[in-house]
Amino acid sequence: MKKLLILLLALVAVPLMAQNTKGYKKTKDGLYYRLYTEAKGIKPKEGDIVKLSLSYKNSKDSVIFDSKINSQDGTPFIEFMLTAPSFKGSFEDALTLMTEGDSASFLINADSVFLKSFLLPELPSYIAKGSMLTFNTRLVKVTSAEAYELQRVAMEEKAAAEAEANRVMESQVLEKYVKDHNIQVKPTPSGLYYVERVKGSGAAPGKGSKVKVNYTGRFLDGTIFDTSDEATAKAEGVYDARRPYEPIEFNLGKGMVIPGWEEGIALMSAGTKAQFILPSSIAYGAAGAGPIAPYSTLLFDVELVSFSPAE
Repeated sequence: MKKLLILLLALVAVPLMAQNTKGYKKTKDGLYYRLYTEAKGIKPKEGDIVKLSLSYKNSKDSVIFDSKINSQDGTPFIEFMLTAPSFKGSFEDALTLMTEGDSASFLINADSVFLKSFLLPELPSYIAKGSMLTFNTRLVKVTSAEAYELQRVAMEEKAAAEAEANRVMESQVLEKYVKDHNIQVKPTPSGLYYVERVKGSGAAPGKGSKVKVNYTGRFLDGTIFDTSDEATAKAEGVYDARRPYEPIEFNLGKGMVIPGWEEGIALMSAGTKAQFILPSSIAYGAAGAGPIAPYSTLLFDVELVSFSPAE
């Protein structure tokens, strides 16, 4: 679970409506609030886990944080434990005015937010002293700490069971894939299947060489989980305008990539295109990574664009 204070510090400049207090009510602690949608449900209290969509902007109408853009888990929401107010009229206070399902807007003193909640030594350059921040939020879910812990344990147990099933079945799944796709090459001692598609020319890179590589990573069912190629991303419907699409560069043999890549790229010469079939033991293993589940065999279409020898 991410902490609120870390999540809210990203800066994205996007113009919005001008800030004003018209239509807002004011609490005795100086918190301006406006409820857009009022629901009948649970009100959060200190110690509860709150899940919400959130954006907030400065007095110059620039967005500082938007969970639809800045969320670190890929969802449009953030989730955190509601703590004691860091000052009177804080965002923590604002949330206690809401009920699960409510949508609201709040005006909160920017100096207090950044100096008392975020504990910054001084105001950022994009925040005017004495100004107000406008918070727009929808309270999606309120969960007690006890219920959240039970959910967490259940999710961990489910993930562990799925990982064990993957471990037991991985070799059978790989063998079936090799047979079904008529893979003729034999695996190396590590388990790497190196299937050359286009032969390059010249020597292969050695340890320490700086290599430039294009790649597309897929699961055995063909689903892409990552690619450096923009055309492939667009064709497969996974294009993300926020990331660059270009070859990646790294030093071979320095542990900067997974073992299957280290081994496979060392077999290539400049211009070579190949497919690596990597069992999890030389990929992401028992831990997995992001969308890659534990004990996942992976496919990588790799092109060694160029390399320079170790210095």
